Amino acid sequence: MSVNKVVLAYSGGLDTSVILKWLVDEYECEVVTFTADLGQGEELGPARKKAEMLGVKEIFIDDLREEFIRDFVFPMFRANALYEGTYLLGTAIARPLIAKRQIEIAKQVGAEAVCHGATGKGNDQIRFELGYYALNPDIKVIAPWREWNLNSRDKLIKYAESHKIEIAKDSRGEAPFSCDKNLLHTSSEGKLLENPWTESPEYVYELINSPESAPDKPTYIEIKFEKGDPVAVDGVFMSPANILTKLNWFGRKNGIGRLDLLENRYIGMKSRGIYETPGGTILMVAHRGMESITIDSGAMHLKDEIMPKYAETIYNGLWYSPEREMMQALIDKSQENVYGTVRLKLYKGSATLVGRKSPKSLYSMEHVTFEDDDVYDQRDAEGFIKLNALRLRLGNMRG
Repeated sequence: MSVNKVVLAYSGGLDTSVILKWLVDEYECEVVTFTADLGQGEELGPARKKAEMLGVKEIFIDDLREEFIRDFVFPMFRANALYEGTYLLGTAIARPLIAKRQIEIAKQVGAEAVCHGATGKGNDQIRFELGYYALNPDIKVIAPWREWNLNSRDKLIKYAESHKIEIAKDSRGEAPFSCDKNLLHTSSEGKLLENPWTESPEYVYELINSPESAPDKPTYIEIKFEKGDPVAVDGVFMSPANILTKLNWFGRKNGIGRLDLLENRYIGMKSRGIYETPGGTILMVAHRGMESITIDSGAMHLKDEIMPKYAETIYNGLWYSPEREMMQALIDKSQENVYGTVRLKLYKGSATLVGRKSPKSLYSMEHVTFEDDDVYDQRDAEGFIKLNALRLRLGNMRG
């Protein structure tokens, strides 16, 4: 494959620094680096400095936090998306935005190819590349881990040393696990976490305090929603990224959002991951609570039926697919009346809904009261029950 210019998704770490040099040597092409700030909480200045030291002329470091939460995380949370019942999709939802920005940069700088550092065993290679091709069907994709023979950390370090690539001190030792971070979550997997019977060491959890060490007194918070999205916490209106940052703080303090998951990767193998999603876990409880008082039962149940398919679609890297867009239109329609405020109790690892109110409420105390009322005739239930029982009675009569 002939390439003149390629845009590399670049973190500045060992793998992508080796990839940068390898691209120059293997493809004899110009490399443009792109580093996305998705709220991973790391200083990105060193990535620029390292790219400059490696001879890169065009360097992009973009703050995408607001776009990430507003256009990707919040739409996903409108669906209450959970992959395999528990995973809040923190890694999967970040990939389509990275892919989108890479394709935009490739067009801007005139590059005919893009490159990522995902391995050939995981989901991310699929997520990145499905995004690339959906946004630019003619783009060329370079996936070094599927091409080179640098398939171990020792080989990567030797390559880096032989080409005078600066290596961080903590990269020389054998890392005990790999970690991916963004504003929504942290995921850790591999090596010491690979045995699913072994409990994860406490030091793996970087974001969230242990429930045991969380405060003995519960924390109460209120979250205000408009059209299914949170807009304020405790009466203070904030941007999407700032709202999630605030909820992350509450979750971390109260030990909320830890998950030890054995999941099914799209490529067929099972993997074990340790996930931390503090603000997202709180938001999921809050959003479902807001929906419970504002969405019609038929609409709610339909949403719940398509949710597993929607979550699987995101997990499998199909954010830009027609089916995801169709499901999103249905989900967004359901959120038109999801307005109001919920109150939650945060305590030692749990987020519990304790109150909800809405100007769009469908809850009628007159109808549900156990006291006398003038709006509901209980005798109407007899005919309703008999009609629903008709097919059961006929089936029994058949013998």
